[in-house]
Order: sequence, then C-alpha cells, then structure tokens
Amino acid sequence: MKESSFSLAERLESIKAGTLGALSLLLAFGMAAIANNLMLTKSLETLPAMDLNLVIRGAIASISGFLFGATYRYAIRRDTNPHLKTGVVLAFGLVRGFGQLDVGLSGDAGILLGKNIWLFPVMDAESILMFAIASLSLDFAIQNNWIKPFNSN
Repeated sequence: MKESSFSLAERLESIKAGTLGALSLLLAFGMAAIANNLMLTKSLETLPAMDLNLVIRGAIASISGFLFGATYRYAIRRDTNPHLKTGVVLAFGLVRGFGQLDVGLSGDAGILLGKNIWLFPVMDAESILMFAIASLSLDFAIQNNWIKPFNSN
C-alpha cells in the first residue's frame, strides 16, 4: 500500500525542520539583539538584559522559526528554484517586519515622524536576514540528509 504524503515519517521530518528553524531564528534573534544593543550603546559591557520583553520576543522568534521551518520544507520540496526559496524567506520576513511596523504605528505614530523613521526599514531587513539564516541552515541540513525534503509522491 502506498504511504500517504502526510505519514508519521513526513510529520517527524516537518517537526525536525521546524525545530531547526526555531533554533536558527532564535540564534539569529539573539545576534540581532546584541548587535542592536552594540549600535545603540557602543559598548560590550551593557549587553541586552534578560527581561520579560526580550524573553517574549525570543519566544515569538522561535515560534515563527518553527512555522517557517515546516513551511519551508514543504514549499521547496525537491525543487531547486531559487525564486521559490527566496519567496518563502521574503514572505515570512516581510510579514514579521510589517507586523513590527503595524505595532509602531498603532502605539505611537510620532515614532515615524521623528528621527527614528530609519528603524522600520532596518527592522524589515533584519527580519528578512533572520529568515535567510534559517533557510541556509535548513538547506544545509537537507543537503546533508539530516532532514529529508518533503516527498510529494
């Protein structure tokens, strides 16, 4: 009997891809938080404090990374189309970045009118870069057969 494309084995591979995506995005988020702190304070002595805000943002990054990993594995399947891969990265990165913009607009619209207008394109680029890092780690894992690509047959 032919195995369903949504078999237990496929689900486990998606969980592996999601877990790698979550870890990759959490690592990229941590690096971004440290880099942002260094640019703002110009000092290594004041690394980001482990406050509730940072923990929640890290958890959101991890959940986003998990969803990205599972979706990325499914979207690319065995395809080598670079436009498909970058499209998934851009979609996730822009949605995350636009979400940050939406929060900024709804909270204090004056932020955009002041000197911090450059923050939003930077946050969009940062989000795209974080998902690009996750995609590279997923591509590496798939190439080394640590994670199997989605089998559509």
